[in-house]
Amino acid sequence: MKIVLISTYELGHSPFGLASPKAWLSREGHEVRCVDLATERFNAEIVGGADLVAFYLPMHTATRLAAPVIARVKRVNPRARIAAYGLYAPLNEDLLRGLGVEAIAGGEFEPALAAWARGETVKRISLDRLTFLTPDRADLAGEYARLRAGDSAKQVAYTEASRGCKHFCRHCPIVPVYNGQFRVVQRDVVLEDIRQQIAKGAQHVTFGDPDFFNGPAHAMRIAEQLHAEFPSVTYDATIKIEHLLKHRELLGALRDTGCIFITSAVESLDDAVLQRLEKNHTRRDFFEAAELMRRHDLTLQPTFIPFTPWTTAEGYRDFLRVLAELELVENVAPVQLALRLLIPWKSRLLELDIEVEEFDRQALVHPWRHRDPAVDRLSAMAFEIAAGRGTRPQIFRRLAALVELKDFKLVARAAIPYLDEPWYC
Repeated sequence: MKIVLISTYELGHSPFGLASPKAWLSREGHEVRCVDLATERFNAEIVGGADLVAFYLPMHTATRLAAPVIARVKRVNPRARIAAYGLYAPLNEDLLRGLGVEAIAGGEFEPALAAWARGETVKRISLDRLTFLTPDRADLAGEYARLRAGDSAKQVAYTEASRGCKHFCRHCPIVPVYNGQFRVVQRDVVLEDIRQQIAKGAQHVTFGDPDFFNGPAHAMRIAEQLHAEFPSVTYDATIKIEHLLKHRELLGALRDTGCIFITSAVESLDDAVLQRLEKNHTRRDFFEAAELMRRHDLTLQPTFIPFTPWTTAEGYRDFLRVLAELELVENVAPVQLALRLLIPWKSRLLELDIEVEEFDRQALVHPWRHRDPAVDRLSAMAFEIAAGRGTRPQIFRRLAALVELKDFKLVARAAIPYLDEPWYC
């Protein structure tokens, strides 16, 4: 059976979600080709010869980009059977089936894809505990995001040590699929995946787990072995503010094993908004985590959703002021200063006091309007500024001017390490 696995976008990373199922399908004797449309063009010849085509949909942007490609696959190869897998596949099942997708696989999707290739019924969501295979990255040789720090640039490896999440943040797409559960990828598989990418030149590793500290013992064993084998290789991970505080005794070990920055989805500095989103941290917690990170010589890269139905102009001004006061302006990608809350299909956000419109099948969200039209205008102008050219301080100053924030000072800091792919949704 000839199978093509397609990814449209995954934050500039080499997709684990292509390489892992390729290993499973190849083991069963199928001829499998991975196509990452973030780094290569659509190849009608490859797709035209496929019996099965499966789309990896780990995030909102990837799903939006996939819709026209699914239509293109159907034109190029009408006989091909089509599947969709990943977090956003079950969340958008009705839309995807309307586009001609016959199989949907969420959660631990590798066995489901193998079953689909055998002609068996596919379970929509599976949380079975798997024994993973080393991902097959032979097809994934494109130009991916690089680690930048000052004038230096390093090739980045990408892997996942776990999936799912123990938490129930109201706006998170992981919750409807994993419902508070997470699954680990065996340590030997994670490390072998990293080794093969280091052998091809990677000098830094991004762990793509929703939260690296959902299983802190598992995470630290991997970090320690990675550092023992490759002491010059650095890494980054995503960890909740709640977990940074709960496991503060591990921050020194993170630094000592080569962690140079941590991404944390702070979302808001307004306690009322944080409570609605069920983030399980407070504004004060964020301040404490930022201080802890600095004390341990770790770079915090907070991400935000500044514009929500409860944002005020004064609240946005306070948000910018705090970033300047905490000397975090250089740590935040400009797009994070202007993102707007997404309300996907059947989101738990719909339980709240939000005025939403009917589901937009192209945007894959319920559009919403703020009760104060001036805040919606501010949101639009902020996004236009954030998407413009300039350094992070330059863009910050433009946003500060937009809301007449004047009494702030930007402190020059040493080069902040970051990945040169700015989007995060």
